[in-house]
Amino acid sequence: MEKFNLVAPCHFGLEKTLTFEIRKIGGEDIRTENGRVFFSGNADVCARANVNLRTAERVCVVLGQFRAETFDELFEGIRKLPLSEFIGKNDQFPNKGSSLNSKLTSIPAIQKIVKKAMAVNLGNAYGVNVLAESGALCQIRFTLMKNEFTLMLDTSGTGLHKRGYRAESNSAPIRETLAAGIVDIARIRDGDYVLDPFCGSGTLIIEAAMKALDIAPGLNRTFAGEHMKFLSKNAWDSAREEAKSRIKRSLNFRAEGFDVDSECAELTLRNAQKAGVGEYVTAKTRDIRDFSYPEFPVKILTNPPYGERMLEVTDAREIYKILGERLIPLGENSLYIITPDEEFEDIFGVKADKNRKLYNGMMMCRLYTYYK
Repeated sequence: MEKFNLVAPCHFGLEKTLTFEIRKIGGEDIRTENGRVFFSGNADVCARANVNLRTAERVCVVLGQFRAETFDELFEGIRKLPLSEFIGKNDQFPNKGSSLNSKLTSIPAIQKIVKKAMAVNLGNAYGVNVLAESGALCQIRFTLMKNEFTLMLDTSGTGLHKRGYRAESNSAPIRETLAAGIVDIARIRDGDYVLDPFCGSGTLIIEAAMKALDIAPGLNRTFAGEHMKFLSKNAWDSAREEAKSRIKRSLNFRAEGFDVDSECAELTLRNAQKAGVGEYVTAKTRDIRDFSYPEFPVKILTNPPYGERMLEVTDAREIYKILGERLIPLGENSLYIITPDEEFEDIFGVKADKNRKLYNGMMMCRLYTYYK
């Protein structure tokens, strides 16, 4: 079966986690860059990547990579690519992308050249002057980094963070893919008891439950690649059946969320049901001031409130101080807190055993880890 060059973007800081995931689903020739992981694999690997990867934002086929410092180089580079192997005669091929530290900086101008060059390429391949673009949607993505151009075909469609369980959310939810990365760093396993004292819409504890029970994140959604001619239907069917066969039932795993807002606690329960982990997740209305540890070891994963305006920052830091008072001493428990506040450790009152830089979108955060 033919192999493709693939790439999966991710949050900065989760490249190592994503690399492990890709290796696990059969990806080969793995190469890591800032914020994305390149690999190779056949149609089965592409389908498994979409269904199973927890920390990838999407999975794309790399159509070509070359240096482009001028619009002529960009046009000629695209014109030479074997695009008809991936895009049908009637398929739609809109494009979007980004440019960073490159001579070509205007995104609209780059988009115009990409579209024109692709139209010439495909028109020549199919022997037509006009392309109907009435068929399947083939979303084209590009990056131009330090004058190196990468043209990609998105096989995911809607971003992979859209698991399908979070139709509703609170005002500042953590992205599912970032939450899954934190869950992996915390090494959540069957048998763990996971707590989130600021559960919001429940993303962290739901992702923890899905990981512990081995429920694939993309099991209950569709993908753009299912309508692409070079990816067989059997690959998608097989990926879903494999994923279903791995789902575990647990007598030991539990996840519990608290929130001062009763609507958030109710939302967490609804989302957990949609995710298929409702029997393992509980949520209650509770203020952090009333927190106390249960009589058995727990792992606390949380994304406490923070603010950008001075009053909000002051309120958030008061919460961090209360957190330190309620959670320390840690005893046999472990704690994972993500926040953009660089002064968190001073306010919390204890230096973390480890902290690592993670990006929540464009916001630089740190995951502060405290071990038992």
